[in-house]
Amino acid sequence: MKKVVSKGYIYLVLLFLYAPIFVLIVFSFNESKSRANFTDFTFKWYQELFRDELIMTSLGNTLLVAVLAAVFATVLGTAAALGMKNMKKRARGLCMNLTYMPVINPEIVTGISMMLLFVYISHLFDWELGMITVLIAHITFCVPYVILNVLPKLRQMDQNTYEAALDLGCTPFSAFFKVVVPEIMPGIMAGFLMAFTFSLDDFIITYFTNGSDFQTLPVTIYAMTRKKVNPKINALSTILFLAVLIILIIMNVRQARAMKNKEK
Repeated sequence: MKKVVSKGYIYLVLLFLYAPIFVLIVFSFNESKSRANFTDFTFKWYQELFRDELIMTSLGNTLLVAVLAAVFATVLGTAAALGMKNMKKRARGLCMNLTYMPVINPEIVTGISMMLLFVYISHLFDWELGMITVLIAHITFCVPYVILNVLPKLRQMDQNTYEAALDLGCTPFSAFFKVVVPEIMPGIMAGFLMAFTFSLDDFIITYFTNGSDFQTLPVTIYAMTRKKVNPKINALSTILFLAVLIILIIMNVRQARAMKNKEK
């Protein structure tokens, strides 16, 4: 009886989470603009989506910022995690508290504070808000997630393996990339994916730091929904959902295969 109840609860939670997405996907193929009645199956909204220059430009900006932010955040976060791992207990605890603050801090506070900082700097150096400010803001709030994914893998790693590589003739640089990086790679990839997805759909911080000449997709969608919800948004959301889903499946399959190879 308990198994039936637990399975029913899990299915109910999954239904609650994914039913809205399923409805969105279904209505992205709806012939009419109605959000209540499905009239006929069509790919019209996908065709119009790819003809919309504003949406395509915003999508390109979003992907560019997300990839760059994820790469820089992964490098900086991994380096920070390595440094924190070698700190003393009190200093490491202080750094961990500082790392948690951007995670639990409301995004609107982060967005407004970064906007004020960028506006102040722009007055000093005649620098306008745009892609660079958005990229810096995204790197800033993505780095803590990378640190929190890499640190547990560093704690699980056997330090003797790294020291054995040094004893066998590896330089510290070579031993790091041949021993440490493969051991913590699952954490690095998890941090990269989290940074990418958080940057991809961020709206609040981007809204305050993007300026007038640079727009990402969430900001463009917000501007469109203030007038009227266009079915093109359903088509776009479907494509993004499927893209992220495919990436996650590929990463999970690769990690599962890597775990099997280690067990062998």
